[in-house]
Amino acid sequence: MPRPLWAGAISFGLVTIPVKIVSATEDHDVHFHRVHLPDMGRVRTRKVCEIDGEVVSQDEIGKGYEVSKDETVAVTDEELEQMPLPTAKAIEIVTFVDGNTIDPVRISDSYYLAVDGQVAAKPYTLLRRALERSSKVAVAKFAWHGRERLGLLRIREGAIMLHSMKWPDEVRNPQELAPRVVEVGEEEIEQALQLADRMTIENLSGFRDEYRQALEDIIAAKTDGKPLPSAADGEENKAGEVVDLMAALNASVKAAKESRGEDHDGEDATVHEMRPAKKTSGRTAPAKKKATSSKTAAAKKTTARSTSAAKKSTGKKTAAKKRSAS
Repeated sequence: MPRPLWAGAISFGLVTIPVKIVSATEDHDVHFHRVHLPDMGRVRTRKVCEIDGEVVSQDEIGKGYEVSKDETVAVTDEELEQMPLPTAKAIEIVTFVDGNTIDPVRISDSYYLAVDGQVAAKPYTLLRRALERSSKVAVAKFAWHGRERLGLLRIREGAIMLHSMKWPDEVRNPQELAPRVVEVGEEEIEQALQLADRMTIENLSGFRDEYRQALEDIIAAKTDGKPLPSAADGEENKAGEVVDLMAALNASVKAAKESRGEDHDGEDATVHEMRPAKKTSGRTAPAKKKATSSKTAAAKKTTARSTSAAKKSTGKKTAAKKRSAS
């Protein structure tokens, strides 16, 4: 188990759960030393007192708060530990909220809470199961590293996690950073949604730090006296290049389909320019009326011809009967 960073207890009503804070993440970054290039000697940062110019040791260094330009007040670690705070050695749960009401921008570092002794096993499990069944998260207050912090407790794979959070007044208002109002076509939005669907994956487990890998390759090459790896042929830095939004969306959707091996069925997704809808009601109605009137006229002519022919036939038959009678 990683080295505990803090030891105290979760305060949950009248329940006390002894716990230890353990970091939930690991640092895999490549770290460099500052060196003197001619002889590769380490360059250290010396801690020097600005009054007498002397290098001071760690045990001579303490905390001081500048009250004014000419006055600084020293505050010892013992004084900080003895502050009358209920959260000094406790993670005090103050409320429960739905997890989706927490803005991710407020979440900072993440830690696991491990049980501190067998006596903590039962209350720890009780709190864990209560959080799992309620589908809520607990909001807590705790003091750490010289300040009181706001925390969020949730469950991850059977363990209770503690996320340190920003206080409400520590989150800047983004309204002044928002862009001016611009018009975006409905088809552009639909194309962007289609691209998002094509790029959707189940989880992020396949992501890797390629920058760190490239650094390690450079270090390995220099250590072995081999040529340094070069950038892939044909790759260019296109940062800042202005591209056509419609063309970029089309190309992105097409590339997403090809990467998944999907068949285009001979058709590429396209975005068309938004044009005002044509008003067809004024043109269609007269055409229908014209067609209707033409059909009616033809029918009337046919009926007239039939009637005339019938009258002539009747007249001829009458005349014949009269001649026969005489």
